[in-house]
Amino acid sequence: MKNLGLLCLLLACIGLVESCKKNSNQKDVKASQVQAEKPISVQCYKALYEQDTIDLEINTLKNGKITGNMVMKVFTMPKKVGKIAGEFRGDTLFAAYTFIQGTNDKVTYKNPMAFLKRGNELILGNGKIETTMGASYFVKGTPIDFDRVKYKFTNVDCVDK
Repeated sequence: MKNLGLLCLLLACIGLVESCKKNSNQKDVKASQVQAEKPISVQCYKALYEQDTIDLEINTLKNGKITGNMVMKVFTMPKKVGKIAGEFRGDTLFAAYTFIQGTNDKVTYKNPMAFLKRGNELILGNGKIETTMGASYFVKGTPIDFDRVKYKFTNVDCVDK
């Protein structure tokens, strides 16, 4: 009887592990499909403030989602290189910026960002950010300021690398 109970427990654990593997494989496939999807439009932007430069490339996908690349060169800080992913809600792009800082590619950071689109310009907003269980997000109910900002992005021609 004891062996039968152990056998059942072992089979249940194996089934659970296989189920988790299938789930993660499906998520990986969906993520790679989003990565491989061709954008319907590509726009490039540049923001300059004193000695800081930010280059932003935005890809609009068929489903309305936004992906892209951003490089932040902030004076006296290591260069930040990463990807953005998000979507427009009205005239505001809410995105997550996943990046590495400097030459340390072992640590990845992720910050929320909000860009207001005014004409051909994108304005990087300032908002109160909270972190809970390692995830950062804008505080609900607290407005994001798009008036007193450093970075205003102007539309530029995209440069192939």
